[in-house]
Amino acid sequence: MNGVTAIANVLKLEGVDFIACMPSNPLIEAAAIAGIRPIVCRQERTGVHMADGFARITNGKKLGIFLMQAGPGAENAMGGVAQAYADSVPILLLPAGASRRRLGTAPVFSPTRSYESITKWSAQINFADRVPELMRRAMTKLRSGKPGPVLLEIPQDVATEEIKEEAFDYQPPQFVRTAADPEAVRRAVRAMLQAQRPVIQAGQGVLYGEATPELLEVAEFLQAPVYTTLSGKSAFPENHPLALGTAAGSTTGMVHQFLTRADLVFGIGTSFTKANTAAPILPGKTLIHATNEADDINKDYASQHALVGDAKLVLTQVLEELKRQGRPKSRAEAQAVQGDIRRVKEQWLAQWMPKLTSDETPINPYRVIWDLMHTVDLDNVIVTHDSGSSREEVSPFWEARAPRSFIGWGKSTQLGYSLGLAMGAKLAAPEKLVINIMGDAAFGMVGLDVETAVRSKIPILTIILNNSTMAIYPDSRVPTAQSKFRLKELSGNFAEVAQALGAYSEKVTQPRELVPAFQRAIAATQRGEPALLEVITVEEGAQSKFQWR
Repeated sequence: MNGVTAIANVLKLEGVDFIACMPSNPLIEAAAIAGIRPIVCRQERTGVHMADGFARITNGKKLGIFLMQAGPGAENAMGGVAQAYADSVPILLLPAGASRRRLGTAPVFSPTRSYESITKWSAQINFADRVPELMRRAMTKLRSGKPGPVLLEIPQDVATEEIKEEAFDYQPPQFVRTAADPEAVRRAVRAMLQAQRPVIQAGQGVLYGEATPELLEVAEFLQAPVYTTLSGKSAFPENHPLALGTAAGSTTGMVHQFLTRADLVFGIGTSFTKANTAAPILPGKTLIHATNEADDINKDYASQHALVGDAKLVLTQVLEELKRQGRPKSRAEAQAVQGDIRRVKEQWLAQWMPKLTSDETPINPYRVIWDLMHTVDLDNVIVTHDSGSSREEVSPFWEARAPRSFIGWGKSTQLGYSLGLAMGAKLAAPEKLVINIMGDAAFGMVGLDVETAVRSKIPILTIILNNSTMAIYPDSRVPTAQSKFRLKELSGNFAEVAQALGAYSEKVTQPRELVPAFQRAIAATQRGEPALLEVITVEEGAQSKFQWR
């Protein structure tokens, strides 16, 4: 067999069903011969997004893979990979490369070197007989420690280089998990039990560790309110009486109040990274930092207690130690905490209800989100936002009830990411209704890939909040450019674009039309058709943001 046949055999042994790709890459044909479905996207970035969404929904248990063409294909994919790296998503990148003779010859593009700063591991398959060894190392990187993209470059001559069948020896490596230092757990639990106002920050490590049941037990034992990071949204059910919602750039009134007054924050499966899409942790709080990446400890915040390990294993240790050292909160104590959360939530929602139920035209985007959330089955849906206004408007108000029912992202914020994420999510969970909510600027970046969903029979629902402007950028940033040259203004009839690409589409202009349009679009997805709704919205400047002091 040759090099690409050996790689395809590895992918088959790993149970790979599909690969996102952009020709030409010699592995595409070898994978197809092995029975692996190639899905060609209109641009490389969307293909990376698709692999990303697939990996997130499967918690990395199945491989999200993208294949790039040598040179321009590998160059064009960098934006998507940078986003996956920022959000710690375990995807496998297999770019074609120039022959080994051309290595280091300008201006030949080297994926191995160029991607080093945005991958967990970047290497070249320099000999065909090393395919089993290097693929095993790549899979081990994908299945251990902090998740992240892994890249293996396939030089042109290695693709065709022969490897003897008896030299092909590959067994899928196991997932590697570690638990925390038991003494560190004992000290951390002692601090939890001594705290007067503890809160829990749950990150996406809880999702990858499939540790929501253990998180629920710990939270209920302590009666500690729980909020999630943006990428961790859905790790804790937001209809639970201890749920505070999501702490992102825009957040909930509950997060702001309870995080501000907390005396201890227990971060589980989170990096505690400072970012515009993360709520800050004010000084004077005891921090317990549980993560599977030691390099994140004391990176942005000083932690008094560090627990390095898999979220599920660490939470199991914490729960056992809580039962050993303490007792569950009484019924009265639990009712007091939960009653406080409920009152703050009612007050916060009351402030926003005029926008969430607004009858104004153009339609208020918060009305779109509210009506959509009350139309779909929240137990059987996966929703994701895009960058910019849609992220700030959706993430505080959407109620995520089950793990991976929401894909939050944003440590890098690339416009157009949601379309590919939704396609990958639908491939991972075909039984779910998958919805991506994006703005008109985001659609302008990737809109032609609606045709990929049509051609590949991936029935997602895309909702465009079209306000004909880049609303996330206030006029005050560009007063001259806006007043003299109309810098922020955009245009387009996106429903007609989607129809021309083969999708079911409608344009919605009146609030009363929203729910019937949602129902018709959902019915289209149930028939196997991708659907797109273009909703004409007002430029909404209000966001659920708070002063942190």
